[in-house]
Amino acid sequence: MPQINAGDTAFVLISAALVCLMTPGLAFFYGGLVRKKNVLTIMMQSFISMGIVTLIWIFGGFSLAFGPDVHGIIGNLQYFGLKGVGMAPNPTYGPTIPFLSFFTYQEMFAIITPALITGAFADRVNFKSYLKFLVIWSIVIYIPLCHWIWGGGFLQKLGVVDFAGGIVVHVSAGIAALASVFFVGKRKILPGEKTTPHNIAFVALGTGLLWFGWFGFNGGSALGANGIAATAFINTDIAGSIAMVTWLIISWKHEKKPTLVGALTGSVAGLATITPAAGYVRPWAAVVIGILAAAVCYLAVQVRIKLDWDDALDVWGVHGVGGILGSILVGVFAEASVNGVKGLIFGDFHQFAVQLLAVIFTGAYSFIVTFGILKVLDKFEPVRVSEAAEIKGLDESLHGEVAYDL
Repeated sequence: MPQINAGDTAFVLISAALVCLMTPGLAFFYGGLVRKKNVLTIMMQSFISMGIVTLIWIFGGFSLAFGPDVHGIIGNLQYFGLKGVGMAPNPTYGPTIPFLSFFTYQEMFAIITPALITGAFADRVNFKSYLKFLVIWSIVIYIPLCHWIWGGGFLQKLGVVDFAGGIVVHVSAGIAALASVFFVGKRKILPGEKTTPHNIAFVALGTGLLWFGWFGFNGGSALGANGIAATAFINTDIAGSIAMVTWLIISWKHEKKPTLVGALTGSVAGLATITPAAGYVRPWAAVVIGILAAAVCYLAVQVRIKLDWDDALDVWGVHGVGGILGSILVGVFAEASVNGVKGLIFGDFHQFAVQLLAVIFTGAYSFIVTFGILKVLDKFEPVRVSEAAEIKGLDESLHGEVAYDL
């Protein structure tokens, strides 16, 4: 009979609170990166996800993701309205914590994932259309992916692992971001107008909150206060730190100046890349992953610039590419003595192969379905704001507010 452990329960609840903090952190991170006439709009897009996705999660979302499996595709509605989700543990999802704790923890992941996408189409999407997109994307992309990989779906049955959301969160959001960039098109930039970050202090604050929350994001995924949680904690810090320094060195050499935005972006790339591997690899591997994260994600950003894709805040290059890289590297560096999974360098080609397959399949699914969602929404109401509203700024045009009344 499963027994509740007070230490594990406290740890998971604190981790849930840390992940919750990441969404306001994201709001500051993105808010600082955009032009000052659009700062409130993008912050609103993050904050409103906390309300909308919570409702979805209670009324069917959680059940479809983690309810009893239906043909490997989706869960059933057994837990609709939190029916059967109470103080007793669920043996499958945290045998030493109340099932409600697991629900709460997973809710925070569901909230931040669609909010990540907003950085790609910053400055140019109608808020009403975004709300519809938020609901539909959560239901038809995030929830199925969650079930396929964490809820007993067909990818989990194949042996795919994702410790804390490399595929479920970062690949899905990063590839959806790329699809949205292709659909929505480039921002309207007036002659002489700068698109550089309007408040780098906000970016630093947001990064600090994200990094702090990431310890709960990755460490809490152990669902207990144990050695795997400790491993995930230290790997998170190592990869974020190493990637920050590596990105700074690369960008300093390439751009001739050591920028704070560059260092902060590098840390986020490292944190995103270690996420799927955090509880499966040794700290030495986290060092390698941090270096690779900075090098590969920096290259992806340069490719995006060369191809002239207007991914405003580099969601694809940092989160998408980082999530893809980390999810594949699980199949390279995972060590059985850490958490029972063995990677390529320890003689298991199968793990590497299924990780690669999962990344290709889920990336394609997220791209195609995201593009389809936007296309359908655009038939009923323009997804993109008018040129006049975009030039004036979305804060004032859509919300009747300004961030700075100077």
